[in-house]
Amino acid sequence: MENDIRILVVDDEPDIRRLLKTALTQEGFSRITLAASGEEAVSACATCVPDVVILDVMLPGIDGFETCKRIREITQCPIIFLSAKSDEVDRILGLAIGGDDYVAKPFSPKEVAYRVKAQARRLGMGGRTGHSVVMAGPVSVDEDACTVRVGQDEAELTAREFEIVRYLVRNAGRVVSRDRLYEAVWGEDSFGCDNTVMVHIRHIREKIEDDPADPRLLLTVKGLGYKFVTGGEEAPS
Repeated sequence: MENDIRILVVDDEPDIRRLLKTALTQEGFSRITLAASGEEAVSACATCVPDVVILDVMLPGIDGFETCKRIREITQCPIIFLSAKSDEVDRILGLAIGGDDYVAKPFSPKEVAYRVKAQARRLGMGGRTGHSVVMAGPVSVDEDACTVRVGQDEAELTAREFEIVRYLVRNAGRVVSRDRLYEAVWGEDSFGCDNTVMVHIRHIREKIEDDPADPRLLLTVKGLGYKFVTGGEEAPS
């Protein structure tokens, strides 16, 4: 049902956000998040992954195409581009970098709502009842409930810590640099981010590791970044 589907609307124009929210609500959607910039959109995706994103191309700060790339590091959900640009080159670029649909402005809000329905039907979201859970070793991240467990024990993480753990678990077994982690979770340029990331990693280890001074789950790869160990991988002795 539409009530189960999480939609993120990203547009810097308040009137367009309002019109789209109204049209979506009239079509039965109720879980709608609004963002006015690419940075807000990336942060919203990291907090609670949407099922469908409606994304304006001409955004202040990072534009819609760059925002799409960053969202794709978090989720593979359908992305519908909105743009005043109707050139074929822009349409092709939008689809090539990960967009699923492209609507030129001016548009009918009702048409966009029906395109959201079409994407939901295509992926079989209409009657979803299961949870989306990703795992790395004993660590499980329930993306619907926004919880993290180590074995059977729930870790009491802040919203930002949850975002960091989810991103690293989604990339389990791979090294993620501090810059990439910061940009994905905070949705901002990573200049001068090292201390911020290190403090959050330390706090997370205090909550998920048996011995935070000798981590076995969330590892530091010297000079490169961080990674979560996978189920078949052992932490170095």
